[in-house]
Amino acid sequence: MAGSGGSLIERFAALRDPRRVAKVLYPLPEILLLLLCATLAGADDFVEVEVWGRQNLGFLRRLQPFTHGVPSHDTLGDVVALLDPGLFRDCFTAWVAGLRATTPDLAGPQVIALGGKTSRRSHARAKGREPLHLLSAWASGQRLVLGQEAVAGNSNEITAVPLLLARLELAGALVTMDAIGTQRAVAEAIQARGGDYLPALKANWPATHAEVAAFFAAPPPEMPVQTHQSTDGEHGRIEVRRHTVCHAVDWLFSDRRYPGEPGFPGLAMIGMVESETERGGRVERQRRYYLGSAKLDAETFARAVRAHWGIENRLHWTPDVVFRDDLARLRTGHGPENMAVVRHMALNLLSQAKPTTSLKNRRKLAGWSIDYLEHLLRGTA
Repeated sequence: MAGSGGSLIERFAALRDPRRVAKVLYPLPEILLLLLCATLAGADDFVEVEVWGRQNLGFLRRLQPFTHGVPSHDTLGDVVALLDPGLFRDCFTAWVAGLRATTPDLAGPQVIALGGKTSRRSHARAKGREPLHLLSAWASGQRLVLGQEAVAGNSNEITAVPLLLARLELAGALVTMDAIGTQRAVAEAIQARGGDYLPALKANWPATHAEVAAFFAAPPPEMPVQTHQSTDGEHGRIEVRRHTVCHAVDWLFSDRRYPGEPGFPGLAMIGMVESETERGGRVERQRRYYLGSAKLDAETFARAVRAHWGIENRLHWTPDVVFRDDLARLRTGHGPENMAVVRHMALNLLSQAKPTTSLKNRRKLAGWSIDYLEHLLRGTA
């Protein structure tokens, strides 16, 4: 249960107010509550947050004093830009851990998908600032954002993955990711925290990729494989996917076949997804390969691979469509990263709520009905 608006915001008490205490008219808990409520209700920038707050000051005062009313949009922007993003995301991770503990999950291994997204308009080229690229963790079965890590402008996701993993509870989870996460250090970090890994295998491991591809092209009789097939059809498209796994993997890293070849810790299976898509009379075929530390059967492997794409469909697509993230022009200080945390808070609350309508319509309801908004904050919607 998310708790009331007041208690939810109190979970962020570790955040330090960057302003001089003697000059603070609008306490940080009030600003955080205003940002979250207005974001849930449809506000997409600080000007809209201010307008919403002035129109709904009575509701806000049921949850916090708001003695001096609602801050201006300039004040909101200044405070968000100055907040410590590390502390903010740590508070978020602690809050969502409690939410996760009370949210039912699907049967089978819990899939935690890692993936990155760039906020296109968060750049400031005149100041040498690159757009914000955020690596996020998504619990596919529970439909919750578990955490996020900003990728430094002169770095890439490889450096951000271990930092994000270190803050997550991974015991019993299956961590899926694209090929950028196919790294020995990443696999070791996941296993050290009690989880299993299932990353994609691509050309960044050229020799291993070639050998796995050759194996599935003609599996040897003495190495049995399991298969599972699924078919989807929508929007004039028919897609057949064949999922194949093999648990006999000792041959893959048993001997060094070239100098400096890395092993892969705890490898227990290799997998392949072969898709055949028919659209408009044309057929496209594709094969994708995976390494795994859990001996998944073919059907469970299929569900895990399918679940991974939830981070694209539900986490990366949703901010653009529901929260209009790609239109946001936050470019000052830590503003882009901190507002991403606020949107992820809102997304988690909306994802757990009823009615079972689209997230866009749930957000509309929060804007139209103060009662529904309060239920969202209390976790009873």
